[in-house]
Amino acid sequence: MTRQKVRWGILATGGIAATFTADLVHLPDAEVVAVGSRSRESAEAFAGRFGIPRAYGDWESLARDAEVDVVYVATPHSAHRVAAGMCLEAGRHVLCEKPFTLNVREAEELVALARGGGRFLMEAMWMYCNPLVRRLKALVDDGAIGEVRSVRADFGLAGPLPASHRLRDPELGGGALLDLGVYPVSFAHLLLGEPSDVTARAALSKEGVDLQTGAVLSWESGALASVHCSIVGGTQTSASITGSRGRIDIPYGFFFPDAFVLHRDGRAPEEFTADPADGPRDSLRHEAAEVMRAVRAGETESPLVPLDGTLAVMRTLDAIRDRVGVRYPGEAGEAPGSGPDTGSQGDPRSAPEAGPEARLTPA
Repeated sequence: MTRQKVRWGILATGGIAATFTADLVHLPDAEVVAVGSRSRESAEAFAGRFGIPRAYGDWESLARDAEVDVVYVATPHSAHRVAAGMCLEAGRHVLCEKPFTLNVREAEELVALARGGGRFLMEAMWMYCNPLVRRLKALVDDGAIGEVRSVRADFGLAGPLPASHRLRDPELGGGALLDLGVYPVSFAHLLLGEPSDVTARAALSKEGVDLQTGAVLSWESGALASVHCSIVGGTQTSASITGSRGRIDIPYGFFFPDAFVLHRDGRAPEEFTADPADGPRDSLRHEAAEVMRAVRAGETESPLVPLDGTLAVMRTLDAIRDRVGVRYPGEAGEAPGSGPDTGSQGDPRSAPEAGPEARLTPA
């Protein structure tokens, strides 16, 4: 691309779509030109709120809009396969909310579509694009704490959530793991790559989704990661990384930190803090900026959020669900990620769009 601005379309009009768009409009090289929803009324209200020139009452029209460069898919993850696939097939680049899909099979199908069509595709794992998280990753890669021996991370919401809530609904891929657990699992992957073995336990709801899940991931190097997620208890959302020569602690909000502390053996603790110039700690602008950088450069994936890494995370999430017995409609009696393509629940126009609760931050 050679034009000055990257033109965005927003697919869905719920809470996370509004949050992303509010951040996007502050980027001078971004232009939001269209929004698509299941209903014209919702699309027009969203367009009016953000000054977006075109509003569509269906997803297909947005996908076919040739004046849109990149579509941000903000539906619940049960509809990601259909929504993102529709946009890729229509020739659009795609930034798709996390978790990327319901299972790795759907993720592989989206990656194949993108690679086959030469389209850019990225999971919206904003943690990987956060400047302070990138600084932490660079320190670990440079050997600041030696060889990584263990990782610990948690993310839990206090609840209680009613049975009608989307996080309790199997049809929407409910449960703690996919919405919240994707963060600690992705954090462990960022530092250690894909684990060689997974063990897990969970407490399940009467609907069959996980209310809380704990997993131990292990690597052939001997490294271990302990990850926990919950929708029945608020956690500190902290993390720590222990190495052979030190430790890094993130005391709160590990996936959008204000600060972290580096403890090198034999030295005084060093605190690293976020640069105020980078904006609010929960800003999504960094992932948007990375998408625009890559699209302008003609890249079809981001080195910060590579597609092979996204697939690896999905394999781990599938393995955890397999261990604890969580299967969504269309997966019953099969290992998660196998079987017919039913995870997206058919007609995308019938799928709910993410509501205000989709923007999940620590309590």
